[in-house]
Amino acid sequence: MHLNRFAPLCTLSGVVAAVGISAPASADFISDSKANLEARNFYMNRDFRQHNAAQSKAEEWAQGFILRFDSGYTEGPIGVGFDTIGLVGIKLDSSPDKSGTGLLKSDREAPRRAQDEYGEAGFTVKLRASKSTLKVGTLQPLLPPLIRNDGRLLPQTFRGAWLNSNEVKDLTLDLGRIDRVNQRDSSDNEKLAVFNGGKRNIVLGNTKTSDEFLFGGGRYQWTPELSTSYYYGGLDGIYKQHLVNVVHQFSLGEGQSFKSDLRFAHSTDDGGSNVDNDAFGALFTYRIGANGFTAGYQSMSGDTGFAYIAGSDNALINLVQINDFGNRDEHSWQLRYDYDFAALGIPGLTFMTRYLSGDNVDRGAGLSEGKTWERNMDIAYVVQSGPLKNFGLKWRNASTRSNIGSDIDENRLIVSYTLPIW
Repeated sequence: MHLNRFAPLCTLSGVVAAVGISAPASADFISDSKANLEARNFYMNRDFRQHNAAQSKAEEWAQGFILRFDSGYTEGPIGVGFDTIGLVGIKLDSSPDKSGTGLLKSDREAPRRAQDEYGEAGFTVKLRASKSTLKVGTLQPLLPPLIRNDGRLLPQTFRGAWLNSNEVKDLTLDLGRIDRVNQRDSSDNEKLAVFNGGKRNIVLGNTKTSDEFLFGGGRYQWTPELSTSYYYGGLDGIYKQHLVNVVHQFSLGEGQSFKSDLRFAHSTDDGGSNVDNDAFGALFTYRIGANGFTAGYQSMSGDTGFAYIAGSDNALINLVQINDFGNRDEHSWQLRYDYDFAALGIPGLTFMTRYLSGDNVDRGAGLSEGKTWERNMDIAYVVQSGPLKNFGLKWRNASTRSNIGSDIDENRLIVSYTLPIW
């Protein structure tokens, strides 16, 4: 269906305006409400460098708009509120031979032309009692078993119910059910699937997709320096997963700190696959002044690689711009450096570079081990004050070479601006 490119924004603008007129007479409902409009101009160029690549280049340019409204809550023992989000993506430049960056929605049939525009509107009802909140509708979780992807023009969204509780001091509990996903380059709510790219070696039976993902768990802040968490995530009929995380940070004196981030995930099948994986990751960061030095190690063991919801992000420490180094039996490490230019009198300007290398991937009987390396560099600037406050520029550059996947050189240029409405 051809979409009027401004229809979702106009619809949500009407909703936001109506709230100010018809909201219940609750100071919290009105005064705690907030709305903003984010504009993203996104250019992406991905060169495929391997010999006889099916596509030599993916290159697209697009403009996105994200309108968010989050209400406060009505008065009473059970407060009621709602959140809305309107998403619109507009094609600025694309062609069938260069589509597929993930920025734009494409036709399902060949030639896969990017559509001129696409979009969606999401609504969430929320109920609050004491320090617990139940949300039903459009969700964007950032939890170990399910992390929404926001690495392109528009963010990924999910449909379901999510209960969050903070009744016990320093303890956060989560419980939820998801039945549909709207991918970052789509306007359709679809069933859930497991990611099986690279050399995951995940074999599915009759169950290819699922309409139920259950998650639950919690995080406890033992001290200001130490926190632990346990979460469960299960894609019905495909896989079950248990995730444990320990984070510790302590000061080494003025302007210095050392942070340890340890992660373990145990994944098994749920009757309709062969998922069998243990994933371990350890990340250590030393900060001194404006400098950050990070080293990490990650290993996979079991009959398959790491399992997670297709299209989403995951909890692996080596999930970076292109790869996540979560293939069967893969061992990988990373070195990273960060710098904050605020130390030189330029607040808002940051720099990051890292290098990752993975090996020991099981490519199958009679084949040598799989190997991959990836290099990333990010430079970002966000205006901190004045008329252009929240105006941001970012350049993301990456290269990867592998004998189990594509050889890629990639650039992403992102210009963004967030306008607070109230």
